[in-house]
Amino acid sequence: MINVSIVEDNNTIREGLAALIRGTDNYSCVAAYSNCELFLKELKSKHSDVVLMDIGLPGMNGIEGVKKAKQIEPDLNILMLTIYEENSVVFEALCAGACGYLVKKTPPSRLLEAIKDAYDGGSPMSSHIARQVIMVFQKNSNLTQSDENYNLSDRETNVLKLLAEGNNYQEIADSLFISVDTVRHHIRNVYKKLHVHSQSEAVAKAIRKGLI
Repeated sequence: MINVSIVEDNNTIREGLAALIRGTDNYSCVAAYSNCELFLKELKSKHSDVVLMDIGLPGMNGIEGVKKAKQIEPDLNILMLTIYEENSVVFEALCAGACGYLVKKTPPSRLLEAIKDAYDGGSPMSSHIARQVIMVFQKNSNLTQSDENYNLSDRETNVLKLLAEGNNYQEIADSLFISVDTVRHHIRNVYKKLHVHSQSEAVAKAIRKGLI
């Protein structure tokens, strides 16, 4: 059972998401909030596996909410579900600790897949968002090369690139013809070398430093 919390101020959207999750086998909506403040207050007691987080919220915005939530529960999987598609907002959300980024027009079936993907360790993104991410780091890779290469191996760099494209562990393993356990081993090494603690931090730092 995947326990999902929702943070969305639009009543219709929030209730629709909750109904979708509650009506799907192996998914449970444990809480639905209209603001970040109440979500953060109850975070430890609700035991969520995945959180769907809007950005444009009353009071504290979703990006600040992600930062604070990750301080409380560092391993929490937070998916941004928003109308915003600008590069700056996408990267700000990922740098804050979000594990994925979807737009609100995402079809229900794809949304459920993304929740499962995040739960399984992936970084789901709407296809055009993933393309934006790839285009940005391809465009800037030659401009932002860091003096420090962090000693990433070719295989670790390949794993990081595939993570940045939104692939989950199984998809990375299939693409590189290695086991999922080997993927996890490479990702642990990447975390150590980059001094980060999550996939989104690793991808954001790698893009920022021109490592991928």
